[in-house]
Amino acid sequence: MGLSKIWIYGEAREGVVATTTLELLAKARSLADTVDVVVQGDASPLAADLGAHGASSVLSVGDLGEGLPGPRVASAIAGAVSTGTGPDVVLCGTTYDGRDVAGRLSAKLDAPVITNVVDLVVDGDRLLGVEPVFGGTTDVTTGFTGAGTAIFLVRPKSFAAEDAGGAPATVGAIETGDLGNTAGAVVKNRFVEESSGPKLDEASIVVAGGRGIGDAEKYEMIETLATLLKGAPGASRAVVDSGWVPYSYQVGQTGKVVKPAVYLACGISGATQHLVGMKGSQNIIAINKDEEAPIFGVADLGIVGDVHKVLPKLIEALKAR
Repeated sequence: MGLSKIWIYGEAREGVVATTTLELLAKARSLADTVDVVVQGDASPLAADLGAHGASSVLSVGDLGEGLPGPRVASAIAGAVSTGTGPDVVLCGTTYDGRDVAGRLSAKLDAPVITNVVDLVVDGDRLLGVEPVFGGTTDVTTGFTGAGTAIFLVRPKSFAAEDAGGAPATVGAIETGDLGNTAGAVVKNRFVEESSGPKLDEASIVVAGGRGIGDAEKYEMIETLATLLKGAPGASRAVVDSGWVPYSYQVGQTGKVVKPAVYLACGISGATQHLVGMKGSQNIIAINKDEEAPIFGVADLGIVGDVHKVLPKLIEALKAR
C-alpha cells in the first residue's frame, strides 16, 4: 500500500519557487502517486519549475493582494478535504508562512500537526514523521492514529532539492470559501535585510563564529574570511544573544539549518543545540583552543588553537593567493 495524494504548501517570491518547496517535492514524489502544490497568486510562471521537480499540478488560491497567505491557503485546503477532493497528507516547510498555514489548517480540520520533521517514512497507508528530540541526540518516529488528512511541518534542508526532469505541472485554481475576520489582516510593509554574497542556508561554504571570538569587533574576522571564501557568515546562539550579529546569522536548533560543502566553526564549543543546525555539512572544520570541545567530535578536521592567531594567518594566506 502507499499514499495516493500529497499536497505541498508552495512558497514563491517574484516568480521564483522557494528552495524549501523544492526540497519537499523531492521527497514527496517518492512517497505518493500524485503530488500537487498549492500556491497564492499567478501559478503559471511556477509550473515549469514545480513540474520539473515532481509536481503533477499547481493550484492557486488566487491573488492575496496585501492579505496573509495563511487564512486563504488553509481555508482552500480544508474546503477540498471536506468535499473529498483533498489530499492524504499536507506538507509545509517550517517557515513563518508554513507554520501559519499548518496551524490554521489544524484548527479547521480539528487535526494535530507533527512538527520539526527531518524525514518521512511510509508505513502501510499512512505517513510517519521522524523528529529529533533531546537536543537532536536521538530521533523518534511519530504517526497519526486517527483517520483523516495528516499535516506535517518539515524542517528546511531535510531533503536535497533535485530536478527530476518532469513536464510542466498543470495549472488550476482552488476555491477558498468564506474567510470571515481572518481576511482582515494585511501586510503593511516588508523588511528585507540587506546582505551581500550567498544566503546562509544556501551557501556552499559557511564560516561561523562563536563566543570564543571574544567580542563584537572581532567578529569582523568571520565576515572577512567568509567573503574571501565566497561563502556566508554564521554564528552560534551565544553570539546572536549578545547582540554582535542579527538573528538571521544564527545556526542551530532555534536558528537556521545549513548543509554546506564546508562548514568552518571558529571558537564554537559545539553545544548540542548548535550541532543540530550544522552536523549535516559535508565537511566540518573546527578551530578551538579547548581540545576537549564537543565540536571536535563531529569535525572532519580539527585545529586546536587560538582563533585570534589562526584566522588572521588564514586570511593573510587567502589574500596572498
